[in-house]
Amino acid sequence: MYSSDGRPRDARDMRYDDPWYDALAAGWGESDGADAPEEAPPVAGDVYLEVQRSAAFQEVRRRYRRFVVPAVAVFLSWYVAYVVAATTAPALMARPVAGAVNVAMLAGLGQFLTTFLFTWAYVRHARLRRDRAALELRWDTQELTRVTQGGAS
Repeated sequence: MYSSDGRPRDARDMRYDDPWYDALAAGWGESDGADAPEEAPPVAGDVYLEVQRSAAFQEVRRRYRRFVVPAVAVFLSWYVAYVVAATTAPALMARPVAGAVNVAMLAGLGQFLTTFLFTWAYVRHARLRRDRAALELRWDTQELTRVTQGGAS
């Protein structure tokens, strides 16, 4: 867009036709300062830092890591073993097991099976060991941020 003198408009030249755009700038919704608190309430970011430092949050993270790190190590080891065996021992992988099914096909299907098994185990672990504590943290965090934003507690 260009102004009347032909130069490009910038943010200072823009006029907004939205009547709600400057509602707060016109003083609507602001306190008159008479009942202003002595000190400013903490900002929401401070609430999240406080929650992150809490023992409950650290416990949820610890439970997460205690499951995920070994599971990822086992799964990646199994995957790398499959790839290494497929490239370095083709005779072993081509050995028939039953009819046209060979070791490579069984190992490949085992990859799919272990993917689903690890997914099921992860969901079960999260449901039994982390979800309740994480939900409690979420509610506590929402309550604290509501208080810092001046809402009802």
